[in-house]
Amino acid sequence: MLTLHHLNYSRSIRVIWLLEELGIEYDLVKYERDANFRAPPELKAIHPLGKAPVLVDGDLTLAESAPILAYVDERYGERRFSPPIDSDAAAVHDEWLQYVESSAALPIMMTSLGKRMGGLPDGLAKFTGPEVTKTLDYIGTGVGDGPYLMGEQLMLADIQMCYILAIAESAGLLGDHPDVAAYLDRLRARPAFVAATEIGGPLMAPRR
Repeated sequence: MLTLHHLNYSRSIRVIWLLEELGIEYDLVKYERDANFRAPPELKAIHPLGKAPVLVDGDLTLAESAPILAYVDERYGERRFSPPIDSDAAAVHDEWLQYVESSAALPIMMTSLGKRMGGLPDGLAKFTGPEVTKTLDYIGTGVGDGPYLMGEQLMLADIQMCYILAIAESAGLLGDHPDVAAYLDRLRARPAFVAATEIGGPLMAPRR
């Protein structure tokens, strides 16, 4: 049976969400952040990075959301949330799947952290401001024909996208992007997403 190591208020909610969409049985091992909002040291015994998610399937141990989502959908989901192999749609979907953490996350995370720490230095702010706008404009274009990135069907890239958009919302970045805000609302309305947050806890920590 699959074992998912899950940290509260983390990206690992993505994997719970997919497992719930697929209706797969799995063991969930929960970890709590410490007073400094860091992962506990026990996670390093599971994977050297000491982060979540970590998926264990027999002798296989995987970290990082995108490969975990792809593995689960391929091995256990009959690619229900992925386009057909070798299709143009598969290539476009893979671009979206990788885009979330490779390009979109950096300006959004930097801006969010800056707001929590009293603001970014001017040099960084001059970089992140235009990059956040470009990122959210691009995502808005992607869901323009919606309801999801690849059209009518939820895909892995949508599951991957939700966490970073929730951070953007928490940082007050979606006010000028109602199309992206509506997309985020559609994602959070999925019954499997609701179930995932009931099992693994809220997507975002309460604001202090």
